Amino acid sequence: MEPIELSFEFFPPKSDDGIARLRAARAQLMPLAPKFVSVTFGAGGSTQQGTLDTVLEIARTGVDAAPHLSCIGASRAGLADILDTYRAQGISHIVALRGDMPSGMVEMGDFRYAAHLVAFIREHAGDAFRIEVAAYPEYHPQSRSPRLDLEHFVAKVRAGADAAISQYFFNADAYFRFVDEVRRAGVDVPITPGIMPITNYSQLIRFSEMCGAEVPRWIARRLESYGDDRASIRAFGAEVVAAMCERLIAGGAPGLHFYTLNGAEPTRAICDRLGLHAPGQ
Repeated sequence: MEPIELSFEFFPPKSDDGIARLRAARAQLMPLAPKFVSVTFGAGGSTQQGTLDTVLEIARTGVDAAPHLSCIGASRAGLADILDTYRAQGISHIVALRGDMPSGMVEMGDFRYAAHLVAFIREHAGDAFRIEVAAYPEYHPQSRSPRLDLEHFVAKVRAGADAAISQYFFNADAYFRFVDEVRRAGVDVPITPGIMPITNYSQLIRFSEMCGAEVPRWIARRLESYGDDRASIRAFGAEVVAAMCERLIAGGAPGLHFYTLNGAEPTRAICDRLGLHAPGQ
């Protein structure tokens, strides 16, 4: 079997304890030789400096680090400055997103959709960056129809995106259906499934309601039945998610992108079940 390409998402820590936790997680995950890691970018640029600092610290270790870049509430001049800063620091990989509207913000900024951001990056920086965009196998929570959702994704690729990372899901059929529809639309960029380890029932339900990811009833009921038994939740979650990952890889997924939430053990547990180990282990 061909090696499975892995990538991980982190978020910028906001405290000394958070910095230590992220460094510990990276120490456990980097031996798995990820193709790249991404670092999130807060709504309206709220973690812009934290994203830059985290990306540069990771990049100094020789790992390809891709900052998220959100266009909601941003200006062309401001985004140009950010792109120039990353380029000057040797960063050549971007995850381009529309982003969420921060509470209280009423101005969209100079860009309405992620496709506009992708086009601007190409206009401003040419091919200096590899651009990843988001994909929504179960549809964007704000989309008006599946057809429009697909059209928005195709527009991002036409604007210059190189690849896509999906929102997480727990139904592999949703991913395969989405990829089939994208291919029928004439788009052939790699679409890597996003994988969310299951560690906490209430947190998972809250995240999923916000981002529009469906938690199948049988999974939700089983998690709920464990109550505060975190060990059982994690063991069941690793089993369920690893089985889905096996099906995704067997069905042709180009890799797996883990939403780590700055922790290592849940992701490592899934990788262990998939037989993915650091070289020499």
